[in-house]
Amino acid sequence: MNEEKKNLEEIVENIDRSGLDGNISGEARIDLSKVERVEIDDPETGRKRVLTGWQYYVVAAIAVAASLFHLYTAVSGLFDAMTQRSIHFMFMGSLIFLLYPVTRKRPRNRIEPWDLLLAVLVVICCGNILFNYEAIAMREGRAIPSDIYLGVTMVLLVLEGTRRSMGWPLPIVAVIALIYAIFGPYFPGMLGHRGFSIDTLAPFMYLRTDGIFGVPLGVSASFIFLFCLFGAFLTISGAGQFFIDLAIALTGRSLGGAGKAAVVASGLMGMVSGSSTGNAVTTGSFTIPLMKQAGYSPNFAGAIVACASTGGQVMPPVMGAAAFIMAQFLAISYWDVVVSAAIPATLYFISIMMMVHFRAGKQRMKRMDASELPRAKDVLKKGWHLLLPIVALVVILAFGYSPTMAVFYSIVAIVVFSWLGDKKHRMTPKMILDALISGGMGAIEVAMACACSGIVIGVIAISGVGLAFSSFVLSLSMGILPLALFWTMIGSIILGMGVPTTAQYIITSTLAAPALAQMGVSMHAAHLYCLYFGVLADVTPPVALATYAAAGIARSEPLKTGFTALANAAAGFVVPYMFVYNPYLMLRGDIFHIVVGTGTALVGIMGLAAAVQGFLLRDLNVVERLLLFTVPFCIIHPSLVSNAVGCGIVVAMFFLQRGSLRKADPAV
Repeated sequence: MNEEKKNLEEIVENIDRSGLDGNISGEARIDLSKVERVEIDDPETGRKRVLTGWQYYVVAAIAVAASLFHLYTAVSGLFDAMTQRSIHFMFMGSLIFLLYPVTRKRPRNRIEPWDLLLAVLVVICCGNILFNYEAIAMREGRAIPSDIYLGVTMVLLVLEGTRRSMGWPLPIVAVIALIYAIFGPYFPGMLGHRGFSIDTLAPFMYLRTDGIFGVPLGVSASFIFLFCLFGAFLTISGAGQFFIDLAIALTGRSLGGAGKAAVVASGLMGMVSGSSTGNAVTTGSFTIPLMKQAGYSPNFAGAIVACASTGGQVMPPVMGAAAFIMAQFLAISYWDVVVSAAIPATLYFISIMMMVHFRAGKQRMKRMDASELPRAKDVLKKGWHLLLPIVALVVILAFGYSPTMAVFYSIVAIVVFSWLGDKKHRMTPKMILDALISGGMGAIEVAMACACSGIVIGVIAISGVGLAFSSFVLSLSMGILPLALFWTMIGSIILGMGVPTTAQYIITSTLAAPALAQMGVSMHAAHLYCLYFGVLADVTPPVALATYAAAGIARSEPLKTGFTALANAAAGFVVPYMFVYNPYLMLRGDIFHIVVGTGTALVGIMGLAAAVQGFLLRDLNVVERLLLFTVPFCIIHPSLVSNAVGCGIVVAMFFLQRGSLRKADPAV
């Protein structure tokens, strides 16, 4: 038990950007206005160093410089690809070594000499591209010794920086990819290739937009950093507490209100954060004790918060970092990605709400006392202005402006509209400076994930393994689409275990999406399919990071909480199949079919939620549960007959249960 408790404490300790303020109790409150500053001032919040004095000011200055650089390019326009990406990584790469010690056992109150050296090496490698790229381009791919040495150095720096900030899984994947590139002739069958020497591989990874400085890091440099900055400004303006209060006010009076408040709060936070573990800790520190107080078990409370927090990565308007990369890969606007993801994400969150509702009914829970809850009118009156920047972001994107311009003006809107609220959260120059520091530091991990996944993408590009993998999936599935979807799902979940969602999506979409496209699936649906199952890895045991973080707060058994989360996220495993077979769920087609497709999908996930919880209007028997479990499978394919059967089962079950309840109690 002591070892288990220690593991739980380590899990919670490793969740950066937690922003906890207060204890974990029924009276817990969180002050998210301090979320980013706590990250470097509080030794209990994560892996980062706790710096003071001149070292803190150096790190803060770099973070501010990074934020100002990206704000400048948002207004004036991006530099050419290699310039923008090398400057971006020069900031992020140096910060990673200044803020993260080599191991947790090393001192966390000072920067050690070798870390300063590594930070300088990042600057040298990026500076070489900045000042010598014209000469590099003139060589037309012919590498000189300095290209090879600096290329090897850059690869090692990326691997080490990613290991420090994210642990071993992603660097291990990248190292395996490099081994595969070098020893290609020794691999059997379709996996074999001619192999590449270090003299060829290192410059390819370092000096081309196919490797480290490829599309993923380009998206980080162009879009993701700015949205991390947007989240920092929004958090410091007091939006986090407002979202939680609003969620409780809107749902607290309904059956299972505490659980529904947790879902809404995590969804609202996820719209602007996109970090499943961060959402689980920040909102869960209040909503999990609230759910336990209402009567939910610790396992269920932690599971629901983990499921809802994970869904934030696919919930518009911000979604996760992967959404920006998807737009680049598909050569479509970010707005198109947001629109296509809206209905599937909404279905997922509605399914979690239904899980909570049916569980409350099964446990005969009492409704929360209205006198103890905030009123939505009062909450909105106090914090309505905090919704305006999000509305501005959506409207600007809808009018066709680029994401960089949209987020820039939304940040300006946060500063302006903050003065409409209470004095505590008005964006003074000091608070703006804190937000710039927080935003600069908050983008580090995503940048490292993008750079490290760029190594994998580079190997895929240079070796041609992508085509081999597509052929392998087609062969394994025997040309049967359901089998191809199943194997892609399994691969995405396995790769997503312990690997950041962004990196997982980049790799699986590059490998598996083309195979699905060859079988008739639209490339857009194939990419969104890969993203969904990579996200769901955060609630899939044995490596379910969001679930374990929530379990640490709930003081529940981690593995049991993980399987509880897996069951409650069941709709997340069905919705991707639905939008693959039914493009109307991605808002493709006429309004009639979109409405009908969405309606039948809602019926399907309602039947699934009832079956999982064993309750509809009353407890379900074994036969009733089995019948309801078949409903989502009837709904997946847009067939009139199968859809009618699925809807008919749910409707018939509803009226039968309603009739039996009225017979037992005419007052019902």
